[in-house]
Amino acid sequence: MRSETSSTRDRDAAAFAVREVIELLEVLWAQGRDVTPTAPVSTSQLRVLYILDRGQGINLRTLGEELGSAPSSVSRMCDRLHALGFIRRSPSSASRRELELRLSGRGRNYLKDLRARREKALLGVVTAMSPAERAALVDGLSGFRTAARPAPEAGEPHAGAAETA
Repeated sequence: MRSETSSTRDRDAAAFAVREVIELLEVLWAQGRDVTPTAPVSTSQLRVLYILDRGQGINLRTLGEELGSAPSSVSRMCDRLHALGFIRRSPSSASRRELELRLSGRGRNYLKDLRARREKALLGVVTAMSPAERAALVDGLSGFRTAARPAPEAGEPHAGAAETA
């Protein structure tokens, strides 16, 4: 009974800490919009780019399922990203009626640059941590990222630790 209460307290403390970190990151992103602007894409469009970065060659239906969005909304977002040159559409190898969506070179470069600018903005905070705290942060965030990923469908390989978003 005692270990169950302790486990519940640990779980609740972890959830509280994660929420606080997320709120702090939101504040840091808001303060650093000049340093790390996401323009010319919206937050929703940025999510599309992250999904395509992980899963090249997916169709609109699959993208809509991952976003939890209506097909018309997904289609409009992809139209805008295509107009910016961030994604490419090509006929599906599985079905002539479907299009596959992929990041273009420009889209990959945009994400690479955005991630580098965000990492640079976070470097000051991470540098202020001790080596042991940084190691614990990496371990904890790795576990958090793994737990946050949806379980793979039957027959699908589980995404590796190298995946980033």
